[in-house]
Amino acid sequence: MKHSTLVLVILALALGGFVYFDEIKRKSQSEQVPQNTQKQINQPNSSHESNQPEKKQIFSFNTSDIQSITIKTQDYTLDLEQRTKSEPPNWLVKLPASTTPKPAQKAIVSYLTDLLTKGKSENIIPVPINRLSEFGLDKPIVIIDVRLQDQKQHQLVLGKPNFNNTLLYAKVNYTDSNSQSIEVLLVSKDFANAVNRQLSEWEDSTLSSSDNLPN
Repeated sequence: MKHSTLVLVILALALGGFVYFDEIKRKSQSEQVPQNTQKQINQPNSSHESNQPEKKQIFSFNTSDIQSITIKTQDYTLDLEQRTKSEPPNWLVKLPASTTPKPAQKAIVSYLTDLLTKGKSENIIPVPINRLSEFGLDKPIVIIDVRLQDQKQHQLVLGKPNFNNTLLYAKVNYTDSNSQSIEVLLVSKDFANAVNRQLSEWEDSTLSSSDNLPN
């Protein structure tokens, strides 16, 4: 075989190999594109998950600012009053069947006040006021009214659980009768747990009757 012919054969083989491997590479890339697209559809976007709404403080007062708390459940209404005296009992509770305030169970009241002063909403949803029933806020499970020492008032209304039963729909403060929409919050179910109790749980029976009323 002539030298020139051998060179042509080698060049032809090299060119054929290049075309073959280039075609294989193109085919592989074309198959990978729809696979990646499908993965994006099937799997949540991690960056989207990290951009969750920032939690927002529900109220801005402190426990020492509170004068009284009124709790209205579907079964009863009771009043809690914070004493200005430093010695116990720090809180008094007025039960529905009693006209005389009694010492309140400190741990239970502290659990509630911690939620009120430190609790945060997981999300805030603007909702037309005529759709409150969809969130259970037209017939709430609990209404918590808070009066501060400066006589300012705040309210937390708890509705029904969200779709996966992990949070509660809620609204804060009083709705303007002229308003067309309100902000619905998603809050911890701990708020409901804090107030849905037997009446006897609110009273501290370990303190004597002489400690019932402030001097």
